[in-house]
Amino acid sequence: METIVTVFRNRQRDDLEGYEETAVDMFVKGSSMPGFLSFKQYTADDGERLALIEFDSLEHEQAWRDHPDHRVAQQRGREEWYASYRIQVCRVLSEHSFDA
Repeated sequence: METIVTVFRNRQRDDLEGYEETAVDMFVKGSSMPGFLSFKQYTADDGERLALIEFDSLEHEQAWRDHPDHRVAQQRGREEWYASYRIQVCRVLSEHSFDA
């Protein structure tokens, strides 16, 4: 199985009106998309936020990227919520794990 990881780094603006509701809606819709594997979000001490989203194929990741409701949320993000962001879509080349 292929794994595609989207790395979404962002800094938010001060006014986040409507952000939380939209974020919850996007999580519900995104996690129900075919091929969705996981979503994790972290905030660094300097305020930068990082989200890691995994899908089982590039086609499924792109279907979520292009979902009409997600496109609306993306536009609102640029216009209202994000001071800056960077998105990287990565193909996992190697993976190792350990569980004690």
